[in-house]
Amino acid sequence: MAAVDSFQFLYAEICRSCSSYVDTLALLGGLYAACRAVVLLTDCCTLLRVHFIPRIINRHKLLHRYGAWAVMYGASEPVAKAYAEELTRQGISIIFITQDHTALRDFATSLSQSYGVETVVVLADFSLDQAASKPIKEAMRGKDIGFLVNCVDESLASPQSLTEMPEQSLLDLVNKNIAVATLMTRLVLPGMLERSRGAVVNISPGACCRPLPGRVTLTASAGYLDHFSRALQLEYRDRGIFVQSLIPFQIASSRQQPSSAESWFVPKPEVYARHAISTLGVSNRTTGYWPHTLQYGLIRCIPDWIWVLGSRMLISSN
Repeated sequence: MAAVDSFQFLYAEICRSCSSYVDTLALLGGLYAACRAVVLLTDCCTLLRVHFIPRIINRHKLLHRYGAWAVMYGASEPVAKAYAEELTRQGISIIFITQDHTALRDFATSLSQSYGVETVVVLADFSLDQAASKPIKEAMRGKDIGFLVNCVDESLASPQSLTEMPEQSLLDLVNKNIAVATLMTRLVLPGMLERSRGAVVNISPGACCRPLPGRVTLTASAGYLDHFSRALQLEYRDRGIFVQSLIPFQIASSRQQPSSAESWFVPKPEVYARHAISTLGVSNRTTGYWPHTLQYGLIRCIPDWIWVLGSRMLISSN
């Protein structure tokens, strides 16, 4: 009996001494839960503000807000073609910059015939260094350039490790996805600054959010374009220039997933472009498509060690 009484007395003393700590921990837990609730509410409000309200409320036409012409680099990508069609649907003429005019000539002609806009295809060989900028400057001369759209070329980043990638392919990827996109911004930006208006849209895959197995070059180039956009926005937002980084996830006809079936989270390029263009002038960094934004929010919640473990399991299964 004495042992039982001693244990009950000891337990009562421990509870009495720890009651203050329990209250403190309960307070901290309540504060953390409240903070998470505020973050969740903020994310929901942002989702509505970026993806739903602009599609409901009629805003000023992009043509009147930014300009009558757009310059597009990387339009051979399906998502870029769909984005170009959405621009022409709003009466915006387009200058296509490409190294292979046969891939865009018929597409540009169809846009002109369907929407009554002007389209120009400029053949630019960027391997010639500064000489490539001359035909681009000639094509832009005298035009009200209001948009620049750069799109990462995913066809150059086939699934393979860095050591297996040919040196020339690596140089081509860096040149097209990093150097040329930066050069195009350098060429178009001065005219926008003179008119104190313009929009720069850089489209890079959502691979820039987290590293992926066998996608070292793709994630690196996409990450560069994403951070480049954010830096541009910080530097020129007070001078009338809107810079947007679009980071879509999987799209139905993506070259990286040619056999992917259309679904709620895997939209057609036309569906994605229609959603993405409604966010122009609203959000500087977005997936452009609200189901993709839900995916992005989920990816952010995954701890790094779980992501690494999943990546290793994916590599071993392949």
